[in-house]
Amino acid sequence: MEKTLTDWQQLASRVQLPTQAFIDGRYVNALSGQTFATVNPATGQVLAQVAACDVEDAELAVQSARRAFNKGVWAKAAPIKRKKVLIKFAELIEQHLEELALLETLDVGKPISDSCAVDVRGAARCIAWYGEAIDKRHDELLPTESGSLAMVTREPVGVVAAIVPWNFPLLMTAWKIAPALAAGNSVILKPSEKSPLTALRIAELALQAGIPEGVLNVLSGYGHTVGKALALHMDVDCAAFTGSTRTGRQILQYSGQSNLKRVWLECGGKSPNIIFADCPDLDKAASASAFAIFYNQGEMCSAGSRLLVEASIKDELLEKIQQIGKDMFPRNPLDPSAKMGAIVDDVQLKTVLGYIDAGKAAGAQIYMGGQQVLTETGGYFVEPTIFDGVQQSMKIAQEEIFGPVLSVLTFENAEEAISIANDTIYGLAAGLWTRDINKAHNTARAIRAGTVWVNCYDEGDLTSPFGGYKQSGNGRDKSIHALEKYEELKTTWIKLG
Repeated sequence: MEKTLTDWQQLASRVQLPTQAFIDGRYVNALSGQTFATVNPATGQVLAQVAACDVEDAELAVQSARRAFNKGVWAKAAPIKRKKVLIKFAELIEQHLEELALLETLDVGKPISDSCAVDVRGAARCIAWYGEAIDKRHDELLPTESGSLAMVTREPVGVVAAIVPWNFPLLMTAWKIAPALAAGNSVILKPSEKSPLTALRIAELALQAGIPEGVLNVLSGYGHTVGKALALHMDVDCAAFTGSTRTGRQILQYSGQSNLKRVWLECGGKSPNIIFADCPDLDKAASASAFAIFYNQGEMCSAGSRLLVEASIKDELLEKIQQIGKDMFPRNPLDPSAKMGAIVDDVQLKTVLGYIDAGKAAGAQIYMGGQQVLTETGGYFVEPTIFDGVQQSMKIAQEEIFGPVLSVLTFENAEEAISIANDTIYGLAAGLWTRDINKAHNTARAIRAGTVWVNCYDEGDLTSPFGGYKQSGNGRDKSIHALEKYEELKTTWIKLG
């Protein structure tokens, strides 16, 4: 029997909230004794006081990770051993699905049904997938002359700092730590201060699964303190980051200021979703367009936040999107029927409302929504919002809002659509809808983005790489290609006697 709102509320009243950092196989307070509050976005109430790690804690975690790496307890373990441990880790995440889903929903305000089906299950699948993949890759022998033998082998890069965002805390954690651990690295995970709970909890599950002490450490705290310390540390070999483009730039600078550590970035987006007049199914396009921006409260780097629609079908399409959007009105995130929850905190709420005010001031028209709602709860809720009459020069068409705000622009032909689509500093994702196979291929090739969906939006699985062009970052998450971020290639050339 599926759980009700009351069931989830009762479980939430009993769930244990992890509050300590995890270093060298055990939970510890920050050395300073300092803490910070993590807040329930649905109520505005403090959930817990969590360890606020700083430079000294980062030093302990790096020492622990380096010690474990040098001992080879994980780095030199046979791939089949790492495989078995990672699969066990994934199984433990599945076994604790309800607990982890609750922690995720309480911490970031997303609907509990999404936390269960997408975030927790998706994280478990990701960890198991990389576990299964790691013993199926092969090194290389090069085609040399008969008197030489040349080998190319892959080795773990060393100590990896994984800095993950608050919009999909557990899933983004899995996208980073699964390939890094599978490749044999030691990992220091730094979750966002807005969403530390699931990261802290799975550290213990990883230990139970058999990941050795020191191989996975978790540091809760602020980006400008402990995050900066990791990015500047001379003994961190790689920093993998998902978050804003502004912070991504800083991490690149810290690499240059320190040891030239490898830096992999998945940053912001302002993704276009292009609907041509010959769209094969306008109802499906409308549904996908609504979910592309309103799902997860619009807090997605790949959100289809710019709807580019051929002028002749705009009115019909917007009417359909509006009807779907009305059904996605935010509700208590613990309600299993909720399709939208709360914005992550009051800072992000003010940011989203500020962009809505900016859109109005620039002359765009509110077609739907535009208000903070459910204020009586004390939480941070914004209704699905659509702006019509948007010009590409407007702030709401150029900057990432990270909220449920859709900007609608029109075009007359494919060339104009491509021009508008590419007129952005970002290049993470794009969608396009047409029944013309030539137009589909030509438009997809012309768009400068890491992923282009045709007659769908936000589709994919772990086999497909995810990442961006331009200021949306570098490197790729997911797929076999993600392993390349956490490995070094070594050539060994042997002269035979």
